[in-house]
Amino acid sequence: MAERIPETPDFMKLIRQEKNARMKLKLLALLHFHEGKSRYQIADYLKVSRTSVNKWVTSYLTHGLGGLKEKKHSGRPAALTAAQMQQLSRYIKFKTTTKKNEHLHGSDIQAYIIEHFGVTYEISNIYRILEKLGYAWVTHSSHHIFFDGI
Repeated sequence: MAERIPETPDFMKLIRQEKNARMKLKLLALLHFHEGKSRYQIADYLKVSRTSVNKWVTSYLTHGLGGLKEKKHSGRPAALTAAQMQQLSRYIKFKTTTKKNEHLHGSDIQAYIIEHFGVTYEISNIYRILEKLGYAWVTHSSHHIFFDGI
């Protein structure tokens, strides 16, 4: 069955204007496709899989240039619920605003999350969670890291 080829846009102009490298690659594949190259040839020339070329061409033929845009990637769901994040935020605020002005280390927060929610995070992810909650890490030496609300 012959494929329906939409009216050919100026791919060279689009490629020159495009800033995203992945989109440039897709446009280059379509340029070759419109020049009559096979999908095997395009994949070989661009050093990508034939499956990728097939997806790009099919998307383009079905949805036009808009079909080439990257879809949002949902990623892994958060291990802590919104309610748990709020509880963690209250704990951090309480610990950092008491009369003692207690310094809270990343490992303290890591332990709290394990104890109260049964979830284990790497320390680098603890910092990301704190940033998401609006806290910044502060250091006074290379050995002591604690958190204060922003």
